[in-house]
Amino acid sequence: MELQEKVLSIMQKATKPLKTGEIAALAGIEKKDAEKAVKLLSRAGRIFSPARCLWQAK
Repeated sequence: MELQEKVLSIMQKATKPLKTGEIAALAGIEKKDAEKAVKLLSRAGRIFSPARCLWQAK
């Protein structure tokens, strides 16, 4: 669960929607781990996609 919280924190601090690759780079994690966290956060309704391949915190 802490990985999801780390990803969410990065997204909340961002001034623009981010791609999963950017999230991974900022968090210092693998892209596949960032994708997994984004998927779980999206299902939980904590983030949304304003455009294809971009993610933003609600």
